[in-house]
Amino acid sequence: MELLLLLWSFSLWSSWAWPASSLTDSEPPKAENVHWVSLDFKTILRWSAPASNYTFTVLFSEEDDDWNTIDECIQISDTECDLTHELLHKDRTFTADVQTEGSMNNDYDLEELPHTYSDPFNPYKHSELSAVAFSIQKVAERSVTLNISDPLTGIHGPTKQLSIRDVLKKDLKYKVSYYKAGSTGKRDLIVDSNMAQIPNLDPGQSYCFMVAAFVPGRSKSVQQGAWSPQTCTSGSSILEELDMRTVFQAVFIPLVLLIVLVTVLVIYCRFCRRKHKTPDSPSQGPAAHCTVV
Repeated sequence: MELLLLLWSFSLWSSWAWPASSLTDSEPPKAENVHWVSLDFKTILRWSAPASNYTFTVLFSEEDDDWNTIDECIQISDTECDLTHELLHKDRTFTADVQTEGSMNNDYDLEELPHTYSDPFNPYKHSELSAVAFSIQKVAERSVTLNISDPLTGIHGPTKQLSIRDVLKKDLKYKVSYYKAGSTGKRDLIVDSNMAQIPNLDPGQSYCFMVAAFVPGRSKSVQQGAWSPQTCTSGSSILEELDMRTVFQAVFIPLVLLIVLVTVLVIYCRFCRRKHKTPDSPSQGPAAHCTVV
């Protein structure tokens, strides 16, 4: 009877202990949803995975060449890796592999550990471009000139932080979208440089402008960057439609001449009155006065 009770107790203990052992020896987590996030050539690889004692190592390959690693992304517990300065800004395609790494307490063969490949990615062709900043440089009678600033990238060169023009060079254009205030019709203009002149505008009218980086050689989904905030001209003052030289010629020169003329006349009249009141001067009679011709 005692032997039967002992066997029964052992079976209960075994049924309780076995699931705990299974949890301890659970399968290593595999990286899921591996994807690239890149803005202005700052490129980060991200993924998701359940919490565990395992770590991850990221490997990357250029154009199916040898696999490489960086110290910052070897056996990390984070679920992202910054590869900006490894991928640089070359027109090359890269692939990443997120490898699960076992802890010191787990005896796993490296080849048996799970890994997940990313989709191919080319920062030069796929990195998104942020909104640009611009200002209205000059308002003429029938045109407006915009001064556009190149956004900075996540890449730092030997002497400065690179702009998107430093990376894209001649491939970078800017798209200007504009419309006359009160109108629903918009017009677009593609320009090559940072100084954009918008011609053929109606004099005295207010116009609104937006600007976005534009790379014609890219696929349509990543061809254009984000739009800038909108900026408008007032169109309420004639002075805003004229340049400073025209304003000077039309207003200030005549005003100066008028002031000089009035000053000369005032001085001349005062001189005449003083001369009339001097005792030694010949009598002019009661009707004597200054006459200005």
